[in-house]
Amino acid sequence: MSTGQTHILNNSSILITGGTGSFGTAFIHKLIKNYSPKRIVVFSRDELKQYEMAEKISHPNLRYFIGDVRDEDRLRRALNGIDIVIHAAALKQVPAAEYNPIECIKTNVIGAENIINAAIDTGVKRVIALSTDKAVNPMNLYGATKLCSDKLFVAGNNLSPIGGPIFSVVRYGNVVGSRGSVIPFFKERRSTGKLPITDPRMTRFWLTLAEGAAFVEKCVDLMRGGEVFIPKIPSMKITDLASAVAPECEQEIIGIRPGEKLHEIMIPSDEARNTREYKDFYVIQPAHHNWVDQVANKYENELGVPVAEDFAYSSDNNGEWYSAEQLKAVID
Repeated sequence: MSTGQTHILNNSSILITGGTGSFGTAFIHKLIKNYSPKRIVVFSRDELKQYEMAEKISHPNLRYFIGDVRDEDRLRRALNGIDIVIHAAALKQVPAAEYNPIECIKTNVIGAENIINAAIDTGVKRVIALSTDKAVNPMNLYGATKLCSDKLFVAGNNLSPIGGPIFSVVRYGNVVGSRGSVIPFFKERRSTGKLPITDPRMTRFWLTLAEGAAFVEKCVDLMRGGEVFIPKIPSMKITDLASAVAPECEQEIIGIRPGEKLHEIMIPSDEARNTREYKDFYVIQPAHHNWVDQVANKYENELGVPVAEDFAYSSDNNGEWYSAEQLKAVID
């Protein structure tokens, strides 16, 4: 991965929606450390989080813009002069989404459409949207809204004029240390002597915030529009995670919650025909694209190879796993 002057993030004006969240904070640290951005704009609706971030991160080119992705007019104003949008804003809590479905739809689906329209209207060059493994074969409303969002961003390339913005998606799994992660919950319950486990067979994809930010950093430079980028990351067993956090605790099986899966999938078998494998990641290519044929499959001078027809990238069939010891090293 290059952090030299040729990287697209250098000398660009970059806006991060949901920029005060876990990902946004990690990504902004990376921007400041590795690049020379013309301007960094944090777009979010929480004034307190913006104030707290401003107290911790100081940079002459960092700006804060209060707004909501539900408000297209405000987005259009914020995107004036912006080259690159990193879309991280979302309502992500599964139970809250089930209880307040229309609120989740307004942010995750209507908000995605607003970003696409505002980016086209204001001359943004690139938009990359963060997705989740829960968008694949969704069983809950949150996952369904993120699937809709993914489809909107891929199709946004069909709306964009020649020379207009290109849109792509980055999809990855659970993030160590992110807000809402199970790790803080387990740590909180350690004092009870018991950790609730929904099902001992459960597996999840797992990566750190730094790894997630680095992958987005890479993909925003590689993207040509319409791709869904998926990193190759380890899986972990929920029981191993519980053992890593609190080896002294009893693990109490409580049963799977509504809308929860035993295993997560990042590439379904139905998408195998459009998927190519690279050294460190997979790409689901759009069914319709106008890329030049000879470069359509090349990223970082690597052509990639088509996956098998029945291929699926699932947390239970992954070739790379975290042990309890490795998880402990990551979370400590």
